[in-house]
Amino acid sequence: MNHSLGMAIEALVAVLLLITIGYCMLLNNRLKRLRSDEHSLKAVIAELITATEIAERAIGGLKHAVRDVNEDLGDQLTSAAQMSEHLKRQLSECDHVVRRLSKIAIAARPQNQATVIEPEPARLPPPAPKVSSAKAVAAAAQAFSERRRTGGLAA
Repeated sequence: MNHSLGMAIEALVAVLLLITIGYCMLLNNRLKRLRSDEHSLKAVIAELITATEIAERAIGGLKHAVRDVNEDLGDQLTSAAQMSEHLKRQLSECDHVVRRLSKIAIAARPQNQATVIEPEPARLPPPAPKVSSAKAVAAAAQAFSERRRTGGLAA
């Protein structure tokens, strides 16, 4: 019996060795696939690193461009605000001048028809065409300045 027990143990060891060899072959195939995938994975990682570097350079360029545009836009906004303020002051001054010219034009008009001396009919100039209010104000200002030069009364 000792002999058959030794033979059974040897057979069991042989079967276990065959199973181990089969499992080792299976693991070897899996390792080969893993190594081939490792090479493709290394290539993908290298491409990813290259793409990342390119993206970082592009982001740096964009940050620089944004900083330049921000500075230029800030300068332009400051300039626009100054120009707007300047235009507001000029409009205010123009409004003041127009009001003064309107007062001059009103003062230049005769207040009372009885005090106005009617010119002789033969000397009347032909009727003037209709003039816009801006032209009338300009004409009144011109007449005022002429009266002022000759020592006449001014408002």
